[in-house]
Amino acid sequence: MTRLRIAVAALSLALSAVAHQAYAGVEDKDVAKMISLGGACVNCELSGRKLTGARFTGANYAKANLMGADLRGASFFGSNFTGADLSRADLRGAEMRGAGFSHAIFTDAKLSGIESSGANFIGADLSRVDLSSSELHGASFIGANLERANLSSSEVVGANLQGVSAKGANFSSAELNASNLSGGNFERATFKDAEFTGSTMRGAIFNGADFRGADLSTANLSGADLSNARGLDQDQLDEACGDASTRLPRGLSVRNCSTSIRIRISPSFARAQAEAARAEVEAHRAEIEAAAALRAPPAPPKPPKPPKPPKY
Repeated sequence: MTRLRIAVAALSLALSAVAHQAYAGVEDKDVAKMISLGGACVNCELSGRKLTGARFTGANYAKANLMGADLRGASFFGSNFTGADLSRADLRGAEMRGAGFSHAIFTDAKLSGIESSGANFIGADLSRVDLSSSELHGASFIGANLERANLSSSEVVGANLQGVSAKGANFSSAELNASNLSGGNFERATFKDAEFTGSTMRGAIFNGADFRGADLSTANLSGADLSNARGLDQDQLDEACGDASTRLPRGLSVRNCSTSIRIRISPSFARAQAEAARAEVEAHRAEIEAAAALRAPPAPPKPPKPPKPPKY
């Protein structure tokens, strides 16, 4: 084979590889300078890549391998990361509005300080993840694994934690107002100084959980098991309600939820509703922008520059 044929074959292979990637050129090891990532890149191999500040808009990265990737400050708008592996990834300060991470793996990942309004973490593995000081307004964690996760000082407002496994998780000073914790397992979790205003905790398990200084105003404890909870006192329970199946430490009681009680809608819950609505709008806009970008014709090639006159 001549050198010309070898060069042509190599170029053809390179173009073929690019055509199967998302239109941002994710094959480069260092992609920190890229502005936007989109299109489809299902099952992408991106482990250990530098994606600092990348913007995923209307993208489909389902089952992508992002183990150990640097995604600090990245944006995920209306994008699909279902089943993606983000274990040990660094996502500190990332923004996830209307993004889908159902059944994704985040084990040992760093997610402190993220903004995740309306994001979907259904069935995701978030064990041992650092989510401290994050905004998780209206996020869905149904059936997720949050064992030993750190959500201290986070705003988990209007979120759905139904059926989660959060054994040993840290929710100290977290805002769990108007959230759904029904059927979750929170054994040995820490809720010191946490807020549960208007939350539903039906049938949840809190064996060995720490409630020192927690605010349970208008919380629904029907069927919840708090028999071995620590730090609970009667003043806290007087602000909540339960039923005959609520299990409490000896000597404590809670009024029945069938009794008429005044429900206070907290300002933080109203903010959570607004954030979730905005997330849906932004996700829809992202999908429209991504579709328009895929339909747009390629820009015509620039004409070659005229040769410079020879110097005499």
